Amino acid sequence: MAANDKPRVAAQIVLVDKPGGMTSHDVVSRARRAIGTRKIGHAGTLDPMATGLLVLGVEGGTRLLTYLVGLDKTYEATIRLGQATTTDDAEGEVTTSADPSGVTDEAIAAGIAELSGTISQVPSSVSAIKVDGKRAYDLVRAGEEVELKSREVTVSRFDVLAQRRGDGVIDIDVVVDCSSGTYIRALARDLGAGLGVGGHLTALRRTHVGPFDVSQASDADTIGSVSLTPATAAGLVMPVVTTTADEARDLRQGKKTAGADRSETYPAAAVDPEGELIGIVDKRGSNIKSIMNMPEVQA
Repeated sequence: MAANDKPRVAAQIVLVDKPGGMTSHDVVSRARRAIGTRKIGHAGTLDPMATGLLVLGVEGGTRLLTYLVGLDKTYEATIRLGQATTTDDAEGEVTTSADPSGVTDEAIAAGIAELSGTISQVPSSVSAIKVDGKRAYDLVRAGEEVELKSREVTVSRFDVLAQRRGDGVIDIDVVVDCSSGTYIRALARDLGAGLGVGGHLTALRRTHVGPFDVSQASDADTIGSVSLTPATAAGLVMPVVTTTADEARDLRQGKKTAGADRSETYPAAAVDPEGELIGIVDKRGSNIKSIMNMPEVQA
């Protein structure tokens, strides 16, 4: 088969359970080999230490990532009280230690309450946030001082699942529901700082990205075995507007079509009579118009 006769790779959303020790880029590289295309992106990274759900867009599915990256997230984590580190997690060097034995359960609960709801959070200095065009973690590794601006995030759930005391530390297993852009390492750091004993993250697992669940994901060795069509993925995160063949043609050509009353909220996913995703549409008066078009499926 000639190179240009290779079967087309379908647009799709792929769910992967990232193992510890791999970067998100490692997973994307493995997916490119497994699926047979370089056009793959992700809807939010995970640190190498972390495990859990990565949502990948393949081919035309990458166009949907804009609408997935801002979804709320759920994490399971372990916070160690009694030690602060340079990276706010277990991969950094311990900078301070303090005996946390006097920290009561009530004090921990109060500290968690202070970090719940809508809060102002300073991201970890080793985050992927760009400072003057460079990643903060690259600047830190180069020995530069990095001060990041605080940002408003929402922590809608911050629950303790288990607690272990001993060896001069307190380990707390927690589950956190939060808005996109929340740093769990920063929650660990700030909880320890507020209690006066220091804190850092020793384990992190992302279990949900919006409606997508890690229990539905493939492992890194079977990438591509679990995927969603763009129409299915879009329908999980926004309303769906079904069109006629003529309306689908008009929307694909950038034209407006009647139908703003078909959904209570916008943007919405527009699908054609065959159930294929046309794109994402928004209101234009009493009409709708595509604000993102998917590549048309070739027969």
